[in-house]
Amino acid sequence: MNMLKVMIVDDEPYILQGLQVLIDWNSQGFEIDALMTNGKEALDYLKDHKVDLIISDIKMPVMSGLNLLEEVERQHLSDAKFAFLTGYDDFSFVQRAIRNNCIDYILKPVSKEDLITLLNKVSNLNDQKEKVRQSQRTMEDAYLATNLMSIIKGKYDDTNVEYVNKHLQLAGGIRFVDIEIMTEGISDDEDDYDLRILQKQMFNACKEILKENASHFIFDVSYEKDNYDVGFIFCENMATRRDLSEKEFFEQFHRKLEVLFVKPVRIMCGKMVPDVSSLSKSYSSCARISSIKGFHKQKNIYFYEEDIQVGQSGIILCKNSLDECIRAIQSNERSEISRAVAGLYEEMNQSGNGSNIIDLNINYLLFQLIHLASEQDNNVNQEEVVQYISEKSFENSVMRGSVQHMERFAIEYADYLMGLRKNVSRGILADIEAEIRDHYAENISLRNLGEKYFINSSYLGQIFRKKYGQSFKDYLTNYRIEEARKQLIGTDKKISQIAADVGYRDCDYFIRKFIETQGCTPSKYRKNHTES
Repeated sequence: MNMLKVMIVDDEPYILQGLQVLIDWNSQGFEIDALMTNGKEALDYLKDHKVDLIISDIKMPVMSGLNLLEEVERQHLSDAKFAFLTGYDDFSFVQRAIRNNCIDYILKPVSKEDLITLLNKVSNLNDQKEKVRQSQRTMEDAYLATNLMSIIKGKYDDTNVEYVNKHLQLAGGIRFVDIEIMTEGISDDEDDYDLRILQKQMFNACKEILKENASHFIFDVSYEKDNYDVGFIFCENMATRRDLSEKEFFEQFHRKLEVLFVKPVRIMCGKMVPDVSSLSKSYSSCARISSIKGFHKQKNIYFYEEDIQVGQSGIILCKNSLDECIRAIQSNERSEISRAVAGLYEEMNQSGNGSNIIDLNINYLLFQLIHLASEQDNNVNQEEVVQYISEKSFENSVMRGSVQHMERFAIEYADYLMGLRKNVSRGILADIEAEIRDHYAENISLRNLGEKYFINSSYLGQIFRKKYGQSFKDYLTNYRIEEARKQLIGTDKKISQIAADVGYRDCDYFIRKFIETQGCTPSKYRKNHTES
């Protein structure tokens, strides 16, 4: 705990010595920082030192306590609290002191109880001041994040840019960096509430690692739905002033984050841009990294220049083979898809340049496929398609980057497009409603329903959200809580039994979800609705 610093000013040595031993200062959260014999000494000390409380005699030679207080106020030397030591005949001086923001006075001889009362008062005032300071800092951080989000999303004006430049330490080139929790393999039944808590913990860990640049981190700036991430505005001098390369900087940052945070983390560094007004370009480049990362060996840190941007070194775009792949996927003919993918990889391998040409061509193919999905259904969100591509890439990671991997992905994507064409929302959602109604207490998920009804689970999630205005998971939660409400009012079952009846194996988790949706505990809800 940080001790509050105290200066005692008195021309009587026995007063200075006596106050030092009168109480255990440290146990009260204070430490004596300086002992002065007159106001002039104290004034000179305050020019170079910070204290939190000044306890001063009123009458002293050279400079009195009152003159000390007035000079400190006039010169704005310190925001320390003032308290005076005084006798019974000094009340006219006390009145003058109070007019100059003195917070209290103590009668001589000083009692232990009076001194502790004063310290408690100062502690409370300091706590209130700190709360105000924290509140102001929170509001300032929120306003800075709002301005940054406007710039990142490409919807900004000169006012946003001016504010960010003023409040961030920007020098040299700038990158948007996405720091995300690796959630591959997490089932649909994973508790997103807990993941959200983890996201906040990661946010705090990032700020702890780079304390001097804590304001460069933004909570939750994902370009993908249900992504648990933190945004980071990186500028070149963060690395250079540490005598590190960018790669060394992020490797060091990642190692520290591994120590402070329990989950594995992925860092994606968008393209370098010259200034904050171009930040949206760096942000969008992170989405490109996300869309192709599944086709590469998985790693902790991605750089746009290494993993996407190839340069102009004679690398060839296999346009004809790529067009064949796109046509085959459109037609949803498996034999044609297999032949086209094999042809593409054969041409890429013959062209040389190794992984660079594969990066360039796969990147081109993926973005053509995103465009293709949008053509099938104008309501399709391109960011959701990018998310689907990333998810499928990781699901098929056994032979990452191989012909077989791409072939499997292309076949699944062709099925995805077929689902879009059929406009399956008309009949499928009625079946899904019936599934929830009949099996809400069981372990049902979009993945399982997609397999049962032969529809891609990602697209099923999209059309479900469009119709109901909420995710499948939220809809299922609300349905379960509604059934729990009925049992709470209409039966005398225990809370734990009702939780199990509506599909919650963990009673504590059920109570938490009930509070989120109903604003009170199940017990209180039952009491409020069963009392006559």
